[in-house]
Formats: sequence, C-alpha cells, structure tokens
Amino acid sequence: MADSWTHKAARVVVRPLIVTGVRPNHLTSLRLLTGVGACAAVAVGTPVWSAWGGGLWLVSAFLDRADGELARIGGMSSPGGHRYDYIADVLVNSLLFVAAGVGVRHGWLGVWAIPLGLVATLAMLTSWITGEAYQQLETTGAKPYPSKWGFDIDDGLYLIAPLIWLGLMSFVVFGAAIATSVMAVLAVVKLQRLKAQTPRAPGKVRQAARLDAS
Repeated sequence: MADSWTHKAARVVVRPLIVTGVRPNHLTSLRLLTGVGACAAVAVGTPVWSAWGGGLWLVSAFLDRADGELARIGGMSSPGGHRYDYIADVLVNSLLFVAAGVGVRHGWLGVWAIPLGLVATLAMLTSWITGEAYQQLETTGAKPYPSKWGFDIDDGLYLIAPLIWLGLMSFVVFGAAIATSVMAVLAVVKLQRLKAQTPRAPGKVRQAARLDAS
C-alpha cells in the first residue's frame, strides 16, 4: 500500500465513503472532470480563470489519490478501475502543459509557448506509459522513481496550483519541457535495463533461437 503523506490524507477522507454507494470510479470521473476543467481554465490564461484553474487542479490532484485509496481500503480494486484511473491520470497530467502553453502564448515565451507545451506533454505521456510498463515488468512492485521523505515524485504536481495563481506558468512550461524530457529519457533507459535483466519465457526464448538460426 502506498504510504506518502497525500495517500495517508486521502485514506482518512475516503474511509467514511466505504459504507456508502460511492465507488472508486465515481471519484476517478470527478478527478477527470476537474482536471480537464483546470486545463481549460489555464488555457484561457486570464487572472480570474487562472484562479479557478489552480483550485480545480488541487481538487483533481487530491482525487487522484482518493480514488485509489478507496479502492484499496474498501476492497473495490479491479483491473478495469485501474485502467480507467491510469487513462485519467495520463490525460490530465499531460494535457496541462499544452494548455498552459496556449494560456501563456502572449507572454515572454511568445511563439515558443505552444511548441514547448507540446514537448512537455509528449514527454509526460512517454514518462507515464513507460512507468506503467516498468511496474508491470518489475516483479517486486518497485517504481522507476521511488518515494522519498513521504513524497512521491508526482506529488510535485500539487505545486502547480500556486504557480498558476502566481502567474508563473510561462516558467512552468519552459522548465517542464526540459525536466519532463529528461525524465522520459531516464524512464526509457530504466525500462530497457529492466527488460535486459528480466528472463524471457521459455516460448519466447525458443522463438528467439529460431529467429537467430534463420
């Protein structure tokens, strides 16, 4: 069970929901709606919409923890629920950067704002997809980026809300284009190393041998 500070907080909040009709997919749907709403507000780029965008982003980020905790402590986990949660996470967390690029296109980044937002979005997509593949292959359940001091690496997404409110999204877009690209490269390298260390199934070994002999 994940044990970061935000997971612990979410556990406390969702525990009363176990005896209600609320299910993890309900929280995931709300997370998706608030996340897409936050991205839309950030794309507008005005102070009023940015205030809404930051608030919706915080709610969405917390719901991302809440749906998983409700599934775990309520015994409601399912492969379908995991897939839905994964798709929502990838969509919302990746969409934010291109939305931010649209929102700050009249700032100091100018014509580079949207392309940099797209770079960050594509790099984030790569990181999430590669990270999921890593966890599927890693038999110990380890993550490519382990928790430290009670924080997961994606807890950093909470910090985006105050940056939205402070009007600093131009710096976020610029920095994210670099940081997420580095993360994506590291994630791909780690996945390839894990694949090289993972024994192949007998059928795949035989198939590889036949290919080598041909």
